[in-house]
Amino acid sequence: MKFIWSFSLLCISVWSFGQTQPTADQPAFENEIRAFEKADSTSPPPRNAIVFTGSSSIRLWENLSEYFPNKTILNRGFGGSKLPDVLRYADRIIIPYQPKQIVLYAGENDVAAGQTGQQTYESFVALFEHVRQKLPNVPFTFISLKPSPSRRKVFPEMDKANQLINDYLRKQRNTEFVDIRPVMLTPGGQPVPELFKSDSLHMLPAGYQRWASVLRPYLK
Repeated sequence: MKFIWSFSLLCISVWSFGQTQPTADQPAFENEIRAFEKADSTSPPPRNAIVFTGSSSIRLWENLSEYFPNKTILNRGFGGSKLPDVLRYADRIIIPYQPKQIVLYAGENDVAAGQTGQQTYESFVALFEHVRQKLPNVPFTFISLKPSPSRRKVFPEMDKANQLINDYLRKQRNTEFVDIRPVMLTPGGQPVPELFKSDSLHMLPAGYQRWASVLRPYLK
């Protein structure tokens, strides 16, 4: 049986990218995380699911089950998030589900906000080590940072982050680095514009179709 728990079904107030403004007594995205928890209390999530988490590229992938038939999917993406945000909430949106597999897309917002590739890599390692400590045997899959046209200026730092994360994961067990960049670039190495919305950042269904074609063999 297929399951898909889309964040779009949760009725909360967010920014255009799904981000909430932090306050002095409430960190960013707390409302989104509480909405996940409320949904879980109302309708228990599926067991042994593949948990997709990360930023808006995951949150906006609303029909995951249609791309991956016969897979049990749980979407726990929250738009605008960075790697430290995923780490902050890992014990609430990853660990409790005891997932069959973890699929992560995060880090692009980190670089866009001014972090270097090295710093983004270090944030990833902190998140990975935390999750691996809690879930030592769960496969961990990282989707490479995508070449969003609106972020051309930081492509070098994104490439550095991707390379460092890839090199790191090669030394870890039960992990995979899924490079989606080749299917998103023209023969000349430029982002394919038809894959993106008018903001040149978020993807159209055509972009997700290419992601799915690359990611499909890696899902457990």
